[in-house]
Amino acid sequence: MLSETLFRVPRQPGLQVLQRRGDRGARELTSSRLCLRAGEKATYIRPGEETIIVLQQGRGTVAAADVTRPVSRRAVFAERASAMCVPPGVELTVSAETDLEAILVSAPSAESGSVAFVGPNEVTVNPRGRGTYAREVHDVFVRDPYARRLMVGETFNPPGHWSSFPPHKHDGRNGEPFLEEVYHFRVDPPHGFGHQMLYTEDGESVTHQVRDGDAVLLPYGYHPVSSPPGYSLYYLWAMAGDQRQLALYEDPAHRWIHELETHSPSR
Repeated sequence: MLSETLFRVPRQPGLQVLQRRGDRGARELTSSRLCLRAGEKATYIRPGEETIIVLQQGRGTVAAADVTRPVSRRAVFAERASAMCVPPGVELTVSAETDLEAILVSAPSAESGSVAFVGPNEVTVNPRGRGTYAREVHDVFVRDPYARRLMVGETFNPPGHWSSFPPHKHDGRNGEPFLEEVYHFRVDPPHGFGHQMLYTEDGESVTHQVRDGDAVLLPYGYHPVSSPPGYSLYYLWAMAGDQRQLALYEDPAHRWIHELETHSPSR
């Protein structure tokens, strides 16, 4: 049920599961939030599951197998991501030099790759859309050779803008490969909100008011996002499914908006 896809879990110290595979329709993804105080350390291991950790804010180190990297990010709206991909059964250690927050997303994987790290300078920045649906999409682990199941990136909506637009889906109902997805939201200023809509061709529809720290599971259907005037909206997105390749099906009723891009003056 699309009405059960909002996860609002207050921040707590340590590792918190936000949404879990097998719960509320999730078939592939489990995601958690890690909150550490300065000087604290946490370990994490998931047998049979590939994990990607994305730093949200703070300074410290991440280490897995023989790879250790310093990480630092003032805030998601201030600097690009640092992230590490950890194969199944490999222990991850996170050490905090300052208060630190990170999101971890995992999916089942029978393949065991190698640990990989992406720093801010390796994030691919993609402008998308125009006008009031212009936004910036950052590829973190998307077209790389390291992750086996997961694709992870970040989207930034300026105030008053839409994203995931024209509305698209990847649930396999129109022949496209199935990809399950989850969004993890941040808002600037943090007392604001955004809107996450999910709908299907047969009339099922829900709109969530999303706040800073919320997660929304996207098990099926179209899923556009909007931010109100005055508030910037960010979401970390993670996908896993039939294949590790972006394959989107746009709502035919709204594809015409691409004509505005084609016929607009160059800028």
